[in-house]
Amino acid sequence: MSAVLTTPLCALLGCRYPIVQTAMGWVADARLVAATGNAGGFGFLAGATIEPAQLEREIRKVKELTDAPFGLNFHMFQPNAQEAIALAIKYRLRAVSYGRGPDARAIGRLKDAGVICMPTVGAVKHAQKAIELGADVVTVQGAEGGGHTGSVPTTLLLPQVLDAVKVPVVAAGGFYDGRGLAAALAYGAAGIAMGTRFLMTSESPVPPATLARYVAVRDAQAIRVSLAIDGMPQRMIANRYLLELEQAGPARRLLLALGTAQRWRKHTGLRWSEMLATALSALRSGDMSVAQTLMAANAPVLIQRAMVEGAPDEGVLPSGQAAAAIGSIVTVADLIARIAADAERQLTSIARPGAQ
Repeated sequence: MSAVLTTPLCALLGCRYPIVQTAMGWVADARLVAATGNAGGFGFLAGATIEPAQLEREIRKVKELTDAPFGLNFHMFQPNAQEAIALAIKYRLRAVSYGRGPDARAIGRLKDAGVICMPTVGAVKHAQKAIELGADVVTVQGAEGGGHTGSVPTTLLLPQVLDAVKVPVVAAGGFYDGRGLAAALAYGAAGIAMGTRFLMTSESPVPPATLARYVAVRDAQAIRVSLAIDGMPQRMIANRYLLELEQAGPARRLLLALGTAQRWRKHTGLRWSEMLATALSALRSGDMSVAQTLMAANAPVLIQRAMVEGAPDEGVLPSGQAAAAIGSIVTVADLIARIAADAERQLTSIARPGAQ
């Protein structure tokens, strides 16, 4: 492997290239994670949307498909959060990714077992707080990224975080090719993380009808941020269902929230009392408003309708703006090989002007 692509992230995660596949709910399954590892990248399994009883089975499936190290994503509000931590330790997973949920005690438990803690953040203050709690690496997602996102573009957020922290930083939001990897490394990042680009691969489990929507989008402005799903900024491909949600009145949104909460309760195995306790905890933490707490189950359920059931007009389509620049489906192996080769060529050309 070329020295120009060898970064501290490769040593920490045990991967050949500093390319991370993010833990997209309903998308980052065992097959996609294993394909990423086999191609030299590092994949995260989306543990937050796997049925609790199936989580260990999915981890074992990844291990059957690859010898490469991989990671697990989880949220502290999921009913089996402690089990997810225990499984990461039991199977000696290389890393875990998460949002702002885990406390210092949970993170300490993982670190004591040698598991790399790698949260995703969208603001400088959140990166600093994550490191105070024990994070080993931070993934910084700029506004271009899909799903829940902030408002600061990657080109501004990334250098701010790099100046503020001393741990390796992974850049996310708007990356899809070798030029992006070269640019991130030039900024000082240790690598890139991509969701949408991996969603648009042959190994992605997304049904063809839904995948076609991602391939067809050509206007980055059509991949926009909305508060209609769960009260928090979320970037999605605009579709009929999103427009209907945005135009819906409070009564309809309340009915939707109650219906999706019931479906999410059945999927997770939570009792209503447990869901209420989780909601109260979120309110007390100050991370979510009352409206956001009521709507919290909307996102995973509505995403499932499109990503699992293959009904893109009856669910929502989380996406980074990069989808408008991709327009093709390739294998994971071809994707990672091409990104690595193009990045190496770009960096070599910068170091030695005129080199090809």
